[in-house]
Amino acid sequence: LILIGGFVQLLAGFLAFRKYDHLGGAAFLTFSALWSSYGATKVLCAASVSGHLLDIGAGHTEGFTAGSVAFLVLNAFLIILASSFNMVLLCLTLAMELLTVCFLLFTLENLPLPFEIVVLSILSVICFYGAMASLTNCMFGKDLLMTGPPLLTVQSSRKDREDPLPCVCPKSHLTSGLRTIAELLNTGAVCGVPTDTVYALAASCKHPQAIEKVYRIKDRPQEKPICIFISNLEQLRAAAPPISPLLWEFMENVYPGGIGCIIQKGEWLKKLGVGAGYSRVGTQDSIMIRVPDLTVLVHLIDMTGPLAITSANPSGEVDSTHHDMVISRLGHKLEGVLCDGESDEVVASTVVNCTKIDESGITIVREGCIPAGKVMQIFERVKNR
Repeated sequence: LILIGGFVQLLAGFLAFRKYDHLGGAAFLTFSALWSSYGATKVLCAASVSGHLLDIGAGHTEGFTAGSVAFLVLNAFLIILASSFNMVLLCLTLAMELLTVCFLLFTLENLPLPFEIVVLSILSVICFYGAMASLTNCMFGKDLLMTGPPLLTVQSSRKDREDPLPCVCPKSHLTSGLRTIAELLNTGAVCGVPTDTVYALAASCKHPQAIEKVYRIKDRPQEKPICIFISNLEQLRAAAPPISPLLWEFMENVYPGGIGCIIQKGEWLKKLGVGAGYSRVGTQDSIMIRVPDLTVLVHLIDMTGPLAITSANPSGEVDSTHHDMVISRLGHKLEGVLCDGESDEVVASTVVNCTKIDESGITIVREGCIPAGKVMQIFERVKNR
């Protein structure tokens, strides 16, 4: 029970930090340490009494007492911070303060059992409700279970936080926001955009200087090619590339989605709308094309034409899975970021080389959000049919 409780609190802290919730992360890591220390101390004391294995009885608990006092002071700061977050987190920190009092009384050998039972019961109820509220609200995207307003609010904090944004950051659900980013891209700007996998940097294929800027923003090696996104497979059909029936069938089964196909490059790309950026996308002989499965991005491509796309992170670093990550890491180098919240995936797309699909089949260049085994199953099914 001790290990499970401590691990759950530790996991909650890790997930909070992953979502850039530094207050929640610090609180849960502190709770994990307190929970583990309290439980471990009780077990060790029980072991010393029953089996005489450890001598931490009366007169030898000064270190544990000092530790519980330190937890009391630290958690008091968390209570103040939690009061500006929401009522559930505030109640949780208050319950943890009572648990720390139990820890202190236990080290002083003066802990009433009814008091400990009541405190643990209250803590359990708050933890259960908080976990259910977080899970439910995240699943449905709305506040179905209330977590309560903050007790303390700073009126100017939101304004101060919005003022220093380094670039234009419209919301993806607003038509005006989508139009703003489209206008920027059409004038040769580089913007951060959401995709059906992770966030990406986008540049119009009509502006080769914008694609060059993408390389500088990411510090990306020039030998690494950049792919293009189109909004639907019919655009590709209209450009009439020399594609075999097998490759057409394969692409119809993987588009739209998190699989990009590398195919032979040719003048047909200019009919697709690539334009002046022809020499700056793909390699000399091949190009990776993907149709994303994200409505907002498809609408954006319909407004701009094909986009040169690469992940929105400094070269060699982890992918960006939230618009806040794009803004904080690269916002000062971009003209705009289309804000769409948490990304659907935590890894990029799977890349498949289809240039020799009729002769030797396909090869997996990079395994991403779609497992390589699933890609090969799709190909075998299409080939057999």
